[in-house]
Amino acid sequence: MTRDDPLLDQIVRLLDVRLLDPLEVLLEGDDAVDALRQLVRLRARGWASAIRGDDDTTATMAMARLIATLYPGDGPFDPPADWWATPLGQTMARRLGHPWFASIPYATAGAMLGITRQGVHDLVKRGRLPRHPDGGVPSEAVRDRLRALSDSQDPPGDSDDQ
Repeated sequence: MTRDDPLLDQIVRLLDVRLLDPLEVLLEGDDAVDALRQLVRLRARGWASAIRGDDDTTATMAMARLIATLYPGDGPFDPPADWWATPLGQTMARRLGHPWFASIPYATAGAMLGITRQGVHDLVKRGRLPRHPDGGVPSEAVRDRLRALSDSQDPPGDSDDQ
């Protein structure tokens, strides 16, 4: 792992745990798994770069492929609140907002912003975040707020958000 790239480290770690370790068990330690580990590490650098890159379509597709592979399921991807604090979660929140829901609950918005549900409620009450007509807040508004906070170099949980 790189130790200086948390996003890359998370991608590699998740692929190791969710895909390669089980494959190693099934194949009884076959050397082919070591070759796959090396390939995954090489490709993970490209995925992390694509996710951070300037091309929104490429970034979205890279994140979608990773999410579909790492978190398979029959329903839409709806990670637990603490996932949004991870490097992949924070990158996705800034890049896309919530990828499958236009309206997100205050608790999810808070997790994405790094503040409490009450902090989101206060932002809505003060007009700093809009309320979604279906309840909660628009995912794109959370994304836009994260982008604005990134641009201003303030942390998402600055004193204005508390």
